Amino acid sequence: MAETATDSPTAPAPHVLVVPYPAQGHMIPLLDLAGLLASRGLRLTVVATPATALLVALLLDARPDGAVSALTLPFPSHPALPAGVESVKNSPPTLFAALIVAFSGLRRPLASWIRARSDTPDRVVAILADHSCGWAQPLAAELGIPGIVFSPSGVCGAAVLHSLFRRMPRREDENDDESPVSFPDLPGAPAYPWWQLSLLYRMYKEGDEVSEEVRRNFLWNLESSAFVSNTFQRLEERYFGAPLADLCLKRVRAVGPVAPEAEAGRGRGGETTVSAADLCAWLDRFADSSVVYISFGSMAVLQPPHAAALAAALERTGVAFVWAAGPAAPLPEGFEERAAAGGSGVVIRGWAPQVAALRHRAVGWFVTHCGWNSVLEARGGRGGHAGVAYDGGPVRERAAARGRAGRRRARELGRAQGPAGRGRRRTGAGRCRRREGRPTVGRRGSAGKGARCGCGGCGARRRLFVAGAGGAGAGAARARERAKTALGGIELWKFRLFVNVSWLQSLI
Repeated sequence: MAETATDSPTAPAPHVLVVPYPAQGHMIPLLDLAGLLASRGLRLTVVATPATALLVALLLDARPDGAVSALTLPFPSHPALPAGVESVKNSPPTLFAALIVAFSGLRRPLASWIRARSDTPDRVVAILADHSCGWAQPLAAELGIPGIVFSPSGVCGAAVLHSLFRRMPRREDENDDESPVSFPDLPGAPAYPWWQLSLLYRMYKEGDEVSEEVRRNFLWNLESSAFVSNTFQRLEERYFGAPLADLCLKRVRAVGPVAPEAEAGRGRGGETTVSAADLCAWLDRFADSSVVYISFGSMAVLQPPHAAALAAALERTGVAFVWAAGPAAPLPEGFEERAAAGGSGVVIRGWAPQVAALRHRAVGWFVTHCGWNSVLEARGGRGGHAGVAYDGGPVRERAAARGRAGRRRARELGRAQGPAGRGRRRTGAGRCRRREGRPTVGRRGSAGKGARCGCGGCGARRRLFVAGAGGAGAGAARARERAKTALGGIELWKFRLFVNVSWLQSLI
């Protein structure tokens, strides 16, 4: 006979159902949060489909105590979605809306699964769901339990996305991609040109079944018990000061950065050809902050000219590097072999142990597409501090602009490092040449008045590898101002970051 709560010497741990959206950039931080909640004494069941079961299995392997279990269900079919498409990975962006709608087909089987446990010690007390799974919120309300929305991005990004579907702004000129869209209810938010808005919103067609379902999906989030976001309060302070109208004045809490310590981060995103231990052993050979780490995320793929320009810059400079290229990056013929033979470069095909790399003392630079997960992993983690400076550039927007920016940035990388890797080098997280009384390095490696340090803390811009455009002129000043605007003028490397999930735990 099954045990009841009164038969057990101790009450069972609260049981939470976790519903991730089938995209790596969404799943990884939510699974990180699930692991953190399990370490706080909660019991979690994570919903998976055959296409995402491996990612969930990696979390189960990290939690041998049984606090986390998986519920694997068939991916629901939908007439708007081709057979075999079950996740964002390797899917064209034009299918993202249909994926959201198809995935909502899990609502009915999950309702049955939860109801079957409602009178047992295994009953579900809350649902924690990705913001692309808005259908989980009316499910929670129907079952009389709290529904909590998880935003894998920051609070501002979540508010902008929900504001679009709440307010439905349109362009004055339907043919003008530069037409600005403003967000009057978001304090300090810029106006964005139309082409920079979410593709999900730009593809919306009034009366279209899929479009209307996507809109309803995000509006459902506004009926939730609360929002939690993979961010931290100091980074987005202006958005925590008062309830946001674009989130329907819901309670919003920061729970990030949720990235684990390097030792716990092995394989968290998939199979890797290089273990964290082996990569760290290779990095041990290099001086502090002397290695460039390059990754453009799990979705973006460089075009051959851009990859060739970046590879040429790396070879020309001789700078040590780790390039998480993924399986599909079109690197120049022989580049990987030459890098391995020279001993100064590693190309990783497959998932890379990024957290371990960014925590390593030898890594001082990060060339990235500026995905939210990557930015937070470069800044810090649970009680830890990476402090890695990064160069961010557009990877997925506008092909023509992307091409020019990618090739220019690769050339700038070569100029900044100079022959044989000499030239401006970052001094390390939180170390400042000016404050320590040491010479700073300016344009083309010259020291002198107005030169920048490279630590970032003395006002140097976040845009790196640009010594050729350096100096103390108007261009540098504008770049510094852009960096301050983008990050609210916060010197992130000064903070040790701690994940605060006590509020979420108490709500559950």
